Amino acid sequence: MARPLPLTLFDLDHTLLDGDTDVLWCDFLLAQGAIDRSVFQEKNARMEREYRAGTVSPHAFCEFYVSTLAGRTPAQWEPLRREFIDAVVAPRIGRAAHELVERHRNAGELVVLTTATNRFLTELTAVHLGLPHLIATECDVDADGRFTGRIAGALNMRDGKVARLHEWLQGQRMDLRDCDSTFYSDSVNDLPLLSAVRHPVAVNPDMRLAAIAAERGWPVLQLRDLAS
Repeated sequence: MARPLPLTLFDLDHTLLDGDTDVLWCDFLLAQGAIDRSVFQEKNARMEREYRAGTVSPHAFCEFYVSTLAGRTPAQWEPLRREFIDAVVAPRIGRAAHELVERHRNAGELVVLTTATNRFLTELTAVHLGLPHLIATECDVDADGRFTGRIAGALNMRDGKVARLHEWLQGQRMDLRDCDSTFYSDSVNDLPLLSAVRHPVAVNPDMRLAAIAAERGWPVLQLRDLAS
């Protein structure tokens, strides 16, 4: 029998990144005066609380943050996006996170970043981490190439992460059942994908995921040197 292909999946927010990309982006735009504080500030804080509690609607969560992009093209957002990645995101990815990714990549495994955050905000982070493959929530654009503020296609969150992974693997002519699969995540929101892989690993887990990991005997990893 052929040896199963090593496949390693990484969540981003609160796993490899010390923080939540969407929340940090919204805070960054508020500080830049690029979005309306009266519209976004309180809802940003509420979305973060509800996500951590696992109570937020996946569609409401993802579309709220995609709505911050509405009305501009990717090219118009590019200067702020690069400043955000360099000034906010990169300093929050610590040495231990880089070493974890590098260890799996150097072992010749297929390494993938899978995140509920939209592709526009995370594709440069994937490059920074040396992760060649990204599965993310997609943003809708209009005929003029401007973000509409809506989601395109299926969300990459909760059960959607499993569905989107299967879809991606099919495009690679692969099947999850044939993979020696590992997934690193911090959140109970990722329980469906953690339960679908052969080797689930709870990283900096929230309270609910920590309890499930203890009950099921999953390994727990702490990457708390992130904000170095």
